[in-house]
Amino acid sequence: MDNMGKFRNIFLLFFFASLVFTACNTKTETETIDVEVDPDSLPTMVTRDVKTLISDSGMTRYRITAKLWLVYDKAEIPVWKFPVGLFIEKFDDNFNVDAHIKCDSATYFTRDELWRLDGDVEIRNLQKELFLTEQIFWSQKKHKVYSDSFIHIEKDDRIIEGYGFDSNERLTVYEINRPSGIFPIEERRTMSVDTVPTFEKEPMAAVEK
Repeated sequence: MDNMGKFRNIFLLFFFASLVFTACNTKTETETIDVEVDPDSLPTMVTRDVKTLISDSGMTRYRITAKLWLVYDKAEIPVWKFPVGLFIEKFDDNFNVDAHIKCDSATYFTRDELWRLDGDVEIRNLQKELFLTEQIFWSQKKHKVYSDSFIHIEKDDRIIEGYGFDSNERLTVYEINRPSGIFPIEERRTMSVDTVPTFEKEPMAAVEK
């Protein structure tokens, strides 16, 4: 399988494990570099303006967009890098977006089959829950998503905030390790930063199943 095929399948697994997809439209500009240089400092492949539509059962289901994709497969620690952002959208039957992943940068550690998303990370799952954090990891080997950073989760009726996060791949069963607050959705939206309540004791762990 070529690099584009691996890239496509790994990211689709983030939301929908154990599915196989075929690219129906790809528009990229690719440069292949074959010179004697430090493999840790110069990529072996540079792909710009990645715009890929993914189909499932004959229908367009996904769109992957990245301005720059760098492959360091000869480096001491082989990685793929997306230094200027990554955006993935999932479409419903009417071609409306019903889930997405967005981040400022992304790194894939190929040996460990581990993704790291950094910056303003935003994920919306199929249940319409919104996840906001500064860094999140996805382990393909362990089939889990996790983070040690502050995380903000918006559900239909409440907002959950805290530090440390563990979830399954589909972000449907998750736990916040150190919750800092659970707020009714309307109450939290009207609060200013200065009026966020403090807790006299640490609240119980927030577990969503």
